Amino acid sequence: MTAKIIDGKQVAADIRAELKDEVAGLAKQGIVPGLGVILVGDDPASHSYVTAKERACEELGIYSEDNRLPAETTQDELMALVGKMNADPRINGILVQLPLPKHMNESEVLFGIDPAKDVDGFHPVSVGKMVVGEETFLSCTPHGVLHLLLRSGVTIEGSHVVIVGRSNIVGKPLANMLVQKSSTGNATVTVCHTRTKDLAEHTRQADILVAAVGRPNTITADMVQDGVAVIDVGVNRVDDATKKRGYRLVGDVDFEAVKEKASLITPVPGGVGPMTITMLMVNTVESAKRAAGIG
Repeated sequence: MTAKIIDGKQVAADIRAELKDEVAGLAKQGIVPGLGVILVGDDPASHSYVTAKERACEELGIYSEDNRLPAETTQDELMALVGKMNADPRINGILVQLPLPKHMNESEVLFGIDPAKDVDGFHPVSVGKMVVGEETFLSCTPHGVLHLLLRSGVTIEGSHVVIVGRSNIVGKPLANMLVQKSSTGNATVTVCHTRTKDLAEHTRQADILVAAVGRPNTITADMVQDGVAVIDVGVNRVDDATKKRGYRLVGDVDFEAVKEKASLITPVPGGVGPMTITMLMVNTVESAKRAAGIG
């Protein structure tokens, strides 16, 4: 058996095409969704990610306000900018790019965002509503994972999902989404992590395996059962002298070996990554609709 490759780029493109039509329809009603982005400091990966978000906004017809601040920006200055965006009716979604410089309190910043504009889904109000099954903005990466599974025809209801990783950004929210009593949930979920004893004993029981630990090749072929659906969230740099950049990107899964046993698998890059920004766009449009009393 060789796995079907889940093309995250194509799934993201399909969703963006649907979204572009929706944004065009809103524009005819005088509604233009707006995303405010704040980037503090000079982290290259963050700059690249923010630039990709700005391109996505332009592609879809979403208004984008870009705020790039020096690393020495104070906590008070950043909080003042967040407050200004909270009050700006042109801004439907606020995204503060993480990580912030070490002298800043990330929690204070994220908690300062108006929950009605929390399109990243990190605010405690958003997280709380997600846990109890109320309508809210879902965290973008796990929400993207959910859409990859659904659009690939993977049956979630009744499946045993094993998530390796317990971060607040991926593992915890994804587990909560999948256990909900809903059309996109009803799974049995096991959450594993670096302190889990005999990790392979758990991963071999998975119908759906999600790897999100940030360590290359954590999941090997002997750790999965035949026919498993594998979602690899990890993005890791490994040295590779044959590449112009001197490195290549790999996931948390030993892709070449595991794809010979899995039924479906996401590649790295080109799997989950394109979905994260796409779901941010979905949340921003949804926020604009709620602000306008639509839907």
